[in-house]
Amino acid sequence: MRFMMLMIPLGYEAAPSDVQLDPECVAAMMRYNEALNDAGVLITLDGLHPPSTGVRVSFASGEPIVTDGPFAEAKEVLGGYWMIEVNSRAEAIAWAKQCPASANEIIEIRQVQEMADFAPEVQAAAAGFDALRT
Repeated sequence: MRFMMLMIPLGYEAAPSDVQLDPECVAAMMRYNEALNDAGVLITLDGLHPPSTGVRVSFASGEPIVTDGPFAEAKEVLGGYWMIEVNSRAEAIAWAKQCPASANEIIEIRQVQEMADFAPEVQAAAAGFDALRT
């Protein structure tokens, strides 16, 4: 089972584009990342720049509208993610609980959809999806 663990650092929605990270916190996070890797559960991971450097493309009007960050309405934003492969939801939770997160960080855990989760007609409509992922 694949799970995405999403890091939500509270306050990151207002972080400047040149946000500075604490080297000690980064070192602690690297030890955690290495533990995930050493256990053979880590698929990939990345950190994300603050929303002040991002853009959103919305389609409410039927046409794509591009809005530069920061986004005033954002209350929670992603700071990064891990994609892991484990045997259960409980195992994903156990890994998230080991993260050296600070008091202002939340990890949301979401299971990745697999084609087998869908009805045959949806699987047929998505034919070729797996080939796009590799």
